[in-house]
Amino acid sequence: MADDLVAAVQKGYAFDGPALELGALVVEGTAHPDAGVRIPLSMVNRHGLVAGATGTGKTKTLQLMTEQLSALGVPVFAADIKGDLSGIASAGEPNDKVAARAKEVGQDWAPLACPTEFYALGGQGQGIPLRATITSFGPTLLAKVLALNDVQESSLGLVFHFADKAGLPMLDLKDLRAVVQFLVSDEGAAELKGLGGLSPATAGVILRELIAFEDQGADAFFGEPEFDTAHLLRTTPEGKGIVSLLELPQLQDRPKLFSTFLMWLLADLFHDLPEVGDVDKPKLVFFFDEAHLLFDGASKAFLQAIAQTVRLVRSKGVGVFFVTQTPKDVPGDVLAQLGNRVQHALRAFTPDDAKALKATASTFPNSSYDLEEVLTQLGIGEAIVTVLSDRGAPTPVAWTRLRAPQSKMAPADPALLTASVASSPLHGKYAAQVDRDSAYERLAARVAKPPVAPAPAPGPAPKAPRAPRAPKQEKSTAEKVLESSAFKQAARSAAAVLGREITRSIFGTRRR
Repeated sequence: MADDLVAAVQKGYAFDGPALELGALVVEGTAHPDAGVRIPLSMVNRHGLVAGATGTGKTKTLQLMTEQLSALGVPVFAADIKGDLSGIASAGEPNDKVAARAKEVGQDWAPLACPTEFYALGGQGQGIPLRATITSFGPTLLAKVLALNDVQESSLGLVFHFADKAGLPMLDLKDLRAVVQFLVSDEGAAELKGLGGLSPATAGVILRELIAFEDQGADAFFGEPEFDTAHLLRTTPEGKGIVSLLELPQLQDRPKLFSTFLMWLLADLFHDLPEVGDVDKPKLVFFFDEAHLLFDGASKAFLQAIAQTVRLVRSKGVGVFFVTQTPKDVPGDVLAQLGNRVQHALRAFTPDDAKALKATASTFPNSSYDLEEVLTQLGIGEAIVTVLSDRGAPTPVAWTRLRAPQSKMAPADPALLTASVASSPLHGKYAAQVDRDSAYERLAARVAKPPVAPAPAPGPAPKAPRAPRAPKQEKSTAEKVLESSAFKQAARSAAAVLGREITRSIFGTRRR
């Protein structure tokens, strides 16, 4: 039985070409280095799932995969939830535990550091500030963050539509508030009359949610300069992929914002990247940690947009790995697209845990294991693995003892992190926030009425009465905005810089 399993794994994981080496098959508690478990590099953009209970080794698995991807010239993006991944920028230190694991799985272990760029949302942390404008974030993602219902989300989309057409750039939260307030004023309501209008009640809900959102410090995440996601695709002159780590130290305070912001990054990449089809090496691998936060409370339309983005981004050379506790955290339409699975141990302390365990076992291909039993017996740094072979077929399910990461398995030294951020070529571009003329300033300027011209001196009486003139038709507010010198100047500038018309992606996001 054991010999048959070893032979099946040896055959099932014997790929041509480069691969990520995960570890060695475990049979009856013993690792078999001659039966290696690996993921073909060409199949990494078929997406994947890394799951398991807290403390079972998910972060170390991400670190192991990231090191190898970087060494193979593939850029990586990951959210650093606890700060543990930041150690990937420093070489690991040998010790007896690492040496024992390397010997067990046949690993030639040596200290390794990866080229790393550190980011922080809105500058709330030590990394390079990462921001987005309200306009590019779009109504769909923002509605998810604000927990709006379908009617409120539709109304928010109308607000974005009006701002686009009226030439009112919404860069930060005060811009969005100003546009909403204008549209429920007597002057603004007339502009939306033909489109159904914005009810004061719905506007009130949106404004209240925006105020609460801003009170949480979210205003720091929106504004300019907006981050260009092309920076995530960089490699070093030596050909190593740059690892981009997003620091998320306050995840518990704003979970929806963080998860939705990660989705904005992915949607923005999807919008900008060209189609490449199947590739030998991904352009980027995107690790989506705490994935359950993205799906909790999401509308049906939002979930469909996620599923469509994940399905289509593969053909643009991007691999996405969702990281969470159980496959139940990921909707079925998304889970069905995750071809590579690394499942760490699960616990069954409660009835809900038992249901999650049973559901997890049912998502794997047929195997010789009793997965409901095995998933509770896995040790730290062990996982049940099945991936797509280089032919696209599922590999045998394998109890795997994972390799040890070669970089530092602890947070980076604060001095190293500070020096890395200060010396980054991106620091000067994104460090200082910019507040340029936008919707808030333009609408505020229109509140002040122009001075009344003095009445002309009375002239001689007309020789003959003239027919009365038809009253001059008052221009609409939109016409006034479109004909103003400020708008014309902004339009000429936008045309010169962009050179293309405005487009929106699956999520309603819009590029600069």
